Amino acid sequence: MMTVLLKFIVALSLYHNTGFTTSQVSNVGYASMSSTEINVADSTRIKSFQILENKCNVCHAKRNRRRLFTLENMNSWADDVYKQVFVKKRMPKGKKIKLTSEEYQNLLNWITSTKK
Repeated sequence: MMTVLLKFIVALSLYHNTGFTTSQVSNVGYASMSSTEINVADSTRIKSFQILENKCNVCHAKRNRRRLFTLENMNSWADDVYKQVFVKKRMPKGKKIKLTSEEYQNLLNWITSTKK
């Protein structure tokens, strides 16, 4: 959890130091969305990244280093996450790490937001 917060703070400081305004930063990649939709999409993405960081990267760091999730690459893995978590029900592996129903819903919201 601490690493997620640290990464978020670093990202915010980088955006601030590069001279972007808040509207420029939040609109990157969301050209046709309203500001309310952008805020919802950003919060969904951040929540999903926290789930991926805390529940998925723990195992991936040991067993599948090529598939570590970052804020930059997480959207490109959305289809694979959907297939493994919701269709095949293979992830997360083991009995120690379980997703709550709220976490499943957050992941599903994020995956559907990448399709728009």
